[in-house]
Amino acid sequence: MSPLGRGMPALVSSPALMAALLAFTYTTGKLDWTRVVGSGGMPSSHTSLVVGLATAVGLKESLDSSLFALCLVFSLVVMYDATGVRLHAGRQAEVLNEMIMNLPANHPVADARPLRDSLGHTPVQVGVGAVVGLLVGYLHYSSWVTQWGDN
Repeated sequence: MSPLGRGMPALVSSPALMAALLAFTYTTGKLDWTRVVGSGGMPSSHTSLVVGLATAVGLKESLDSSLFALCLVFSLVVMYDATGVRLHAGRQAEVLNEMIMNLPANHPVADARPLRDSLGHTPVQVGVGAVVGLLVGYLHYSSWVTQWGDN
């Protein structure tokens, strides 16, 4: 039986999933679904989400488990993408937006909608997101085990 009762779906009673969602929520102050598909900002909520998940899985399954290895690699890919690909794509969007603003008014692209330039994160934003995820994942999982046991 789920520690939260028979009527509670198994996903909601997953300490790893709840640690991930709490880490994500901690970065925004609320569960803001636009941040799930959005990007940019301090700290990186996506990093907090995946590191919170990896932390809870590592504590539950052990650091030498295949499941933890999967979560860790997934976290590293998300963090690399945030500081690499998306950060540089955002910087390119800034340059393109500036170029478009300087076009003559009669140019076919002059009235184009600006590109989103807040796509990625600086390494500091990702680092802070990772610390938030680590702490929230650890604290939530530890309190879960204290209250419900390690099932």
